[in-house]
Amino acid sequence: MSSGQPLNPLPGDREPTLTIAQVAERTGLSHDTLRYYEKAGLIERVGRSTGNQRRYQAADLAWLDFLLRLRETGMSIADMQRFAALRAAGNVTVADRLAMLREHRAELADRIRALRRNATVLDHKIDHYEQLLLEELEESEHERQGTDGTT
Repeated sequence: MSSGQPLNPLPGDREPTLTIAQVAERTGLSHDTLRYYEKAGLIERVGRSTGNQRRYQAADLAWLDFLLRLRETGMSIADMQRFAALRAAGNVTVADRLAMLREHRAELADRIRALRRNATVLDHKIDHYEQLLLEELEESEHERQGTDGTT
């Protein structure tokens, strides 16, 4: 989410709100994705202007930012929906939400370890091929020097 963009307050509202276009620009999500997130229960029903246009508040943006982090770390839509439903149920679900986040964090740590192992294997293979190319280049240079009469 970028900062520094002006918020458009609605008349009579204390907190500035954003249109769906502004939220899309700040989050990188399309209008359709934002509507889908609302329909799927990932975000609570967004407030509306008198013209029935969606108006997002700072809390909506903070929640969207968190959802994007869950998505980027590989949480499924189904688990995100379950987490959102627990969140909507209030403080009685804090222990369940904490358990979900701990489990997701453990899975993420496992994936990070696997990615690091895979990166190490790739690094070794890259080193191997770079060495082969270097040897080939040296051999080619040696052959070139031998055929043109210079040593």
